Amino acid sequence: MTEKIKKTEAFLRERLKESPYFQEHPEAGAYRLEHTFRVARIGMSIARAEGMDPEALAMACLLHDVSYCRWSAASTQEDWLNHGRESARIARPFLESLGLPPDVTGEICYGVAIHVDDKADFPGEATAFARTVGDADNIDRFDVYRLYETLESMSFSKLSLGEKQAHVAKTLERLEKFLEMPLATPAATALWRERIGVYRDFYRRLAEQLSASLGFEKAMPEAAPPEVDGRLLGPSGHF
Repeated sequence: MTEKIKKTEAFLRERLKESPYFQEHPEAGAYRLEHTFRVARIGMSIARAEGMDPEALAMACLLHDVSYCRWSAASTQEDWLNHGRESARIARPFLESLGLPPDVTGEICYGVAIHVDDKADFPGEATAFARTVGDADNIDRFDVYRLYETLESMSFSKLSLGEKQAHVAKTLERLEKFLEMPLATPAATALWRERIGVYRDFYRRLAEQLSASLGFEKAMPEAAPPEVDGRLLGPSGHF
């Protein structure tokens, strides 16, 4: 770990400690940090494969959600959509204090700003580096922990068999669409398709097991799938 990455991690930890919401919900703060560290490692992996600067990309990924320091129980969907731009505003003075070249600071901030919905509130270019911040974030959104988190959040085990089947069918339909989502680099695309493949395999197996759980006398009545927070099962800006 480089000195600049160490300083960026320390800055992130200190800022997230300011959040009254995380003070009241330490498990949410712990998850935000854990997610961020995973995203940073994914970003570094992509950077090495694509000849980018791993240190700069790790710093960008570490800062992509720093605006959660201002998160509260009253935060809205609009706040969530804007959190990348807010993170960039918080990150810029810190990055400038490290003495980074202005173009590096600008590219990091632009990547942080656009990682949710591809929009920034200042001029910049959506380079492969900048887009990789969002790619790394989305890749982490489709790992095995999120499988568990999604099913737990909707109390999947307490649903009727018909509701479970409806949810699995809808999820498989969404995964087919997500598979072809364009990413910035071949390395990110390979990781993305691997993760989506794991999800498809899991849900296909789950669908088979649920079908085998039906009785022999009659089919289950159709059921509407339960509502699930799209942020739990979808790429940022695409749910």
